[in-house]
Amino acid sequence: QVQLVESGGGLVQPGGSLRLSCAASGSIFSISSMGWYRQAPGKQRELVAIISSGGDTNYADSAKGRFTIYRDNAKNTVYLQMLSLKPEDTAVYYCNALQLGRLYWGQGTQVTVSS
Repeated sequence: QVQLVESGGGLVQPGGSLRLSCAASGSIFSISSMGWYRQAPGKQRELVAIISSGGDTNYADSAKGRFTIYRDNAKNTVYLQMLSLKPEDTAVYYCNALQLGRLYWGQGTQVTVSS
């Protein structure tokens, strides 16, 4: 079992920045990739960014150029640095981890972009 705990969400003005953290614990061996997804009210959950165990990254078009995903393997933590935030980035952000074909999810952290 893998436990994921997100943190770092909050209220930020348009143009502001936030850094989300996702700490993994438990049986964390063989985690092949970790990612960030988001779900806005009334919308489906969507991919934001993903990073492989080797450090390869992939971003949604909406995140390219503004968001950066990176991981600190020593801390078993994945981060999402978000810059130039827009109101449409408002959502609950979820971290996930893929381990041996099984997907684990965190509880989510709310990000609200509003003036």
